[in-house]
Amino acid sequence: MTHLQKLTKPVAFLLILVMTTLTWGCESSTNAGRGAGIGAGAGGVIGGIIGSRSGSWVKGAIIGAAIGGAGGALIGNYMDKQAAEINRDVKGARVEREGEGIRVIFDSGILFTTGSATLTSTSRSNIEKLARILNRYGDTHLVIEGHTDNTGSESANQWLSERRAEAVGNLLSAYGVSQRRLSPVGYGQTRPVSTNSTEAGRRLNRRVEVLIYANDDLKRKAESGHLDM
Repeated sequence: MTHLQKLTKPVAFLLILVMTTLTWGCESSTNAGRGAGIGAGAGGVIGGIIGSRSGSWVKGAIIGAAIGGAGGALIGNYMDKQAAEINRDVKGARVEREGEGIRVIFDSGILFTTGSATLTSTSRSNIEKLARILNRYGDTHLVIEGHTDNTGSESANQWLSERRAEAVGNLLSAYGVSQRRLSPVGYGQTRPVSTNSTEAGRRLNRRVEVLIYANDDLKRKAESGHLDM
């Protein structure tokens, strides 16, 4: 079995705290200029996972180190191009540009059968397409989040979310994405994006998110102005 770098909840929450100096609940954007703007406002704050002030994780984001100025704009352009390719080629995924990062959101019903952490044949094809794009844009890290609704026990949902995040990470690795770039983490039922009182809401809560953000090499290249895309 492929072994990936696995984030525990405490580590993830520490990453969240790192970004608290940024504006909470920032809206996603689809242009490179947004990266420059966030960079100028955040100074030297390093990247991390943030959520909205209300606790609704629908506005959570991965934001790479906001370096600002022309470097931030270069990273934004790099992410814009990558997001456009994912949106074009990976079916069944919702793609959102957030700050200097990207959120790729899969409905778990598209990836897995109910209660299972085994990827379907169709979903494996989509993960392969995602991996091909990620391999072309190698200067990024990825956090792979598993989420469930509140049906069943909390412990079972936590286990299932972890296994699903690991399944996606393992398949990305099998298609050539470096294990060093991948950090799977399961959040169980703790981060709903909708109500659990309706089937439509529960479906939204059952999801896997791939959060893409700049690594140190990309930041250095952007700061030096030598970013080839």
